[in-house]
Amino acid sequence: MVLSNFGQPDVPSDLTAEERQELENIRRRKQELLADIQRLKDEIAEVANEIENLGSTEERKNMQRNKQVAMGRKKFNMDPKKGIQFLIENDLLKNTCEDIAQFLYKGEGLNKTAIGDYLGERDEFNIQVLHAFVELHEFTDLNLVQALRQFLWSFRLPGEAQKIDRMMEAFAQRYCQCNHGVFQSTDTCYVLSFAIIMLNTSLHNPNVKDKPTVERFIAMNRGINDGGDLPEELLRCPPDALSSLPRPAPWPVDSYPTHISLCSAGGRVKTWKRRWFILTDNCLYYFEYTTDKEPRGIIPLENLSIREVEDSKKPNCFELYIPDNKDQVIKACKTEADGRVVEGNHTVYRISAPTPEEKEDWIKCIKAAISRDPFYEMLAARKKKVSSTKRH
Repeated sequence: MVLSNFGQPDVPSDLTAEERQELENIRRRKQELLADIQRLKDEIAEVANEIENLGSTEERKNMQRNKQVAMGRKKFNMDPKKGIQFLIENDLLKNTCEDIAQFLYKGEGLNKTAIGDYLGERDEFNIQVLHAFVELHEFTDLNLVQALRQFLWSFRLPGEAQKIDRMMEAFAQRYCQCNHGVFQSTDTCYVLSFAIIMLNTSLHNPNVKDKPTVERFIAMNRGINDGGDLPEELLRCPPDALSSLPRPAPWPVDSYPTHISLCSAGGRVKTWKRRWFILTDNCLYYFEYTTDKEPRGIIPLENLSIREVEDSKKPNCFELYIPDNKDQVIKACKTEADGRVVEGNHTVYRISAPTPEEKEDWIKCIKAAISRDPFYEMLAARKKKVSSTKRH
C-alpha cells in the first residue's frame, strides 16, 4: 500500500467486502485512539493548570495567614486577652489551654511582659493556661537556680504580688514533680525560690553595697523545710551560682525603648526642658544631648506610681509621683553645671512624649519597671504559713 498525502492508505480495488469492512474498522479505531490521546492531553493540561492555580491560591492563603498571625501578635503585645481572642476568632489558635500555652511557650514575636501579665491573671481559664505552660518546662535533674533561669527566661514576672504568687506556686509544684525528694513540700521550694530571687536582686543591684554572704543566706533560710533545715550544700549552691554569673543573672530584663526624646518639667519652677531618656535597671536615666556619655540625672522607680495627666502647654503627658505622699520629694539625683551631684527636689516628674503611641509605650514600660519589692512580704507570709502548719 502507498500512503496518500492525507496519511490514509489507498484502498486496493480488488479487496473483498469483508476486507474493506475490516480496514474501515481499523481506521475508526485509529481515529478513536487519536481522539482519546487528545482528550487525555487536554485533561493533563487542565490538571496542571489547576495545580498551578492551587499553588498560587495556597501561597496567597499562607501570606494572608502570616499577616493575621503577625497582627495577632501585635494585638497580644498591646492587650494579651484581645490578642488571644483575635487569634482564636480567625482560626489561628485553638481555644484550649494547651494550645494557648504552647503559643506562649514558643513566644515568637511576643513581648515577655505581656506573656507574664496573661499568665498571672486570676481567671480560671488563665490559671489552667499557666499550669499547661509550666508543664511544658522540663526541670528534671536541674538545680533550683538552673530551673528558675529556664522558667523566668520564658516570660517576665509581673509586678503584682498576687500574680507572682500564683506563678511561683505553679513553678514550685512543677519543680517538685520533676525532682521527687529534693524538698519535703512545695512550700519549701516556693520559699527558697523567692529567697534566690531576692538574693539575685541584691547581688546585682549597684545600690546595695552590703552584699549578702553565703552564711547570711543560709541563716535566712533556716527552718523552711517543714520546720527543719535544708542541707547546707543545697543552700550554698544559689549564692555560688549567682555570684559567678555575668549580669543579668539568672533571668533577663526586657529591653525598653531607648533614646526617646521626652520633654520634662518639675521642681519649683515649672519650665519644660528637652531631655533624652533611657529606661533600664528599674531607673530612668536622662541626658541633655544624645551624644552625652554620662546621664544628667537618675530617677529610681522604686515605690513610684505613674499616671496620665492633661497639660495646657504640652500634649501626651504623664507624670511620676509618690502615692499617698503628696508633698514628699522623689528620691533622685542630678548633675549641676559645675559637676556637683545633688539630690533632686521634685515631688512629681511630668513628662511629655512626642506622640500618643510613644506615651502609651513609655507608660507601659515604666509600669513594668516600677519595683515595689513584693517578694519580702510574700516570703514572710509563706514562712508564717509553713511554721503555722508545722505547729498544727
